[in-house]
Amino acid sequence: MKLVYNIKDKPKFGQLIIFAFQQLLAIMAATLVVPVITNGNVLSAIESGAVTWEFNAQMSPAAALLGAGVGTLVYILFTKAKSPVFLGSSFAFLGSMAAAFAGAVSAQAGFAGLVIGATMAGLVYVVIAAIVKVAGVNWIEKLMPKQVIGPTVSIIGLSLAGNAVGDLQTAPAGGHTLIAIVCGLVALLVTMLCSVFGKKTAKLIPFIIGILSGYAVAAIFTVIGGAAGIDALKVIDFSPITNLWADGVTINTFFQFPDFTFVQAIKGIKEVDGAYIGSLAMAYVPVAFVVFAEHIADHKNISSIIEKDLIKEPGLHRTLLGDGVGSVVGSVFGGCPNTTYGESVACVAITGNASVATIITAAVLAILIAFVSPFVAFVNSIPSCVMGGICMALYGFIAVSGLKMVQKVNLEDNRNLFVVSVILIAGIGGLALNFGKIQITSIATALILGILVNIILGKKKKA
Repeated sequence: MKLVYNIKDKPKFGQLIIFAFQQLLAIMAATLVVPVITNGNVLSAIESGAVTWEFNAQMSPAAALLGAGVGTLVYILFTKAKSPVFLGSSFAFLGSMAAAFAGAVSAQAGFAGLVIGATMAGLVYVVIAAIVKVAGVNWIEKLMPKQVIGPTVSIIGLSLAGNAVGDLQTAPAGGHTLIAIVCGLVALLVTMLCSVFGKKTAKLIPFIIGILSGYAVAAIFTVIGGAAGIDALKVIDFSPITNLWADGVTINTFFQFPDFTFVQAIKGIKEVDGAYIGSLAMAYVPVAFVVFAEHIADHKNISSIIEKDLIKEPGLHRTLLGDGVGSVVGSVFGGCPNTTYGESVACVAITGNASVATIITAAVLAILIAFVSPFVAFVNSIPSCVMGGICMALYGFIAVSGLKMVQKVNLEDNRNLFVVSVILIAGIGGLALNFGKIQITSIATALILGILVNIILGKKKKA
């Protein structure tokens, strides 16, 4: 595709900040929600009696954001600033993170488990990177050709469709579903109009304009609903913002240190034993192999967008090292292993801005913003319906990117047709496999099935 800014291009400073802010908004909601979901899973486990100790230290979304920023900088370093992708908190490790707390003897030991588990997962990437460095990448090209990777990339986007639609229908303040949908569709419509008909600047920041437009409409509905006593019109929950002043104006109203994972982990490391480490290995290592498959798909996708094969240059071994080490670093600060984000890739595709300088600036902003209480509160107040509208475009572009790869596949050949069909149906149908506490996601399952079908049908008949 035609890029407005290529990998090595550096927009002017003012533009750079705005573009970076947009990248941050694209990945921020998902990055912040991972620790929130984990906190909820652990709390549910305690209430059900599965965890015996009292949960007195929750994971910090702000720390996860900072960890994502630092992890992204590590990734950029390892990839020699040639891959325009942001790393964020990985949803694939949600079960692993909950298991780390569930198997610990205390909350502090659970935090130590988060770091140890993420380190184990990162080591998997390091080992695979070493193998790739020695053996090359040709075996991956043969194992995962376009008829395998294309539909896999598509289902990464399609599998998130339910999340986008669910968010679109949700008003955090309890408003009516139709009001929520209106706010989300306003955000989506403004984003599309800016992207298609806007002038240069509007084309490059359609998500910022779309989110702010949706937020403004939601705020109007909420204010009218509050004044008229009509709960159905209330869309935005302003409590994250109002809570800043609940105890008066203090330094914490403006700046606050996130609760870093390593602080709690240091306290709990003495309570970690061999059995617990073994359980962490079972929870994290298998998932790392699953995320490796998604790593390949993401990098094939961004390669098709920027029209440069990142698997060959800077090389898969470098992207793996960046992803793996960045994941470990991210968990040290925020507890959440990181991964390359499809939302970030989609943002590059829609805006045509593949400038790595933008990604670096977004990472620095993520680190700085993690300390700024009002901004974190504002982001937390953005209603789900508005982000749902935006995500309809983001996730849709991921799906379409995969379909563009499939366009280059000869579907008149039944072998290719069966491979693509199996991957799409298994992925969209949600065929996930569970082995105790280990889950192979539907995306990974679909990819594995696609690889197997491609190998079986790819064998030539003997004469």
